[in-house]
Amino acid sequence: MRSGTGAAVAASSVIGVGAAAVVAGRYASGVALRPRPGRPLPGEPRLTVHATGPGRVTLTRDLASLRPGVYGLEGPGVHAIVGRVLDEVPHEPDAVVRRLERVHHGTLDAGMRVRLTPQLHSGTPSSALGVAHQDVEIPGELGTLPAWYVPGGRTTWVITVHGLGTTREHPLNVLGFLATRQLPVLDIAYRGDPGAPRPADGLGHLGDSEWRDLDAAIHHAVRRGARRVVLYGWSTGAAMALHAAARSGLRDRIAGLVLDSPVLEWEATLRALATARRVPLPLLPLAVRAAQGRTGLHGSALREAADPDALRVPALVFHGPDDHLADWTASRALAERRPGLVTLRTVRRAPHAAMWNADPDRYEESLRRFLTPLV
Repeated sequence: MRSGTGAAVAASSVIGVGAAAVVAGRYASGVALRPRPGRPLPGEPRLTVHATGPGRVTLTRDLASLRPGVYGLEGPGVHAIVGRVLDEVPHEPDAVVRRLERVHHGTLDAGMRVRLTPQLHSGTPSSALGVAHQDVEIPGELGTLPAWYVPGGRTTWVITVHGLGTTREHPLNVLGFLATRQLPVLDIAYRGDPGAPRPADGLGHLGDSEWRDLDAAIHHAVRRGARRVVLYGWSTGAAMALHAAARSGLRDRIAGLVLDSPVLEWEATLRALATARRVPLPLLPLAVRAAQGRTGLHGSALREAADPDALRVPALVFHGPDDHLADWTASRALAERRPGLVTLRTVRRAPHAAMWNADPDRYEESLRRFLTPLV
């Protein structure tokens, strides 16, 4: 009897540990994959506003506040745009002074806690940029998808799709540039976004299922007169573009891909997201397994979509070594395998999905050269 009791206790303990592992894995995967559109990505430090003045703002000194380029600045009830670091302005050793380009809404007050974000603009193409647009609805797999359509004179459309931590406001960074070249632009929201249907499990799938909403946008564009499309994605939006190029029934209409900070290895990005959201290291393997079980994520599908030998259209990739959420080495490998088809523009000192922010002029010149023969 003692032997049987001991075995039962041991078995119960094993079951208890196993159940705890399952719960822990589900928790960790949920923390990593819960959609948080419009909120700063994990790992971005909070900075304190020390002071403001005419055309400038003083922030906590940090590697983030020292980044070159132009960024959004978000805090409670406030959204602003900050430009270059003003080294010539006197400041304390623990502070950084940046040009304050404008405040979209709210007030920057001393003591406020803020974060930098790659998303500069708040509003619609019309309200934020003065670019005329139409609100359109796209029939999607889960329901109606809202989108902004900016008309243009060409028959090649650009379909933009944002990534982690942002909304369809993020592509507004480059929409003005695209509009001046008479390119029609379809800027889409997809499942999990504000105004779009929620996925049944409430989780993001890192592009593995979301790509079907991009496919719906391609069909919409073709029905409205697009002869060809360029898919332009950031982060998981770039993964969606690769999936669509490989799997869409209209993939023959895809003229090219622009991939900014592409997520090419979902396991590595899941681990990075979980780590940045302070999931304990021992739970990371459980998070990966739980995510796969809960969402059906399969590394093979993304590997096939991003297979250099399977790529059939030219691709322009913007990526750099300071992206800690999407592995830069995967982008380098893609470019090295297909040097005649894939162009990699290396961007340093830029976090995830902020390659444009680091040097807008250089970025847009690369974009112009890539798009010109496609349109």
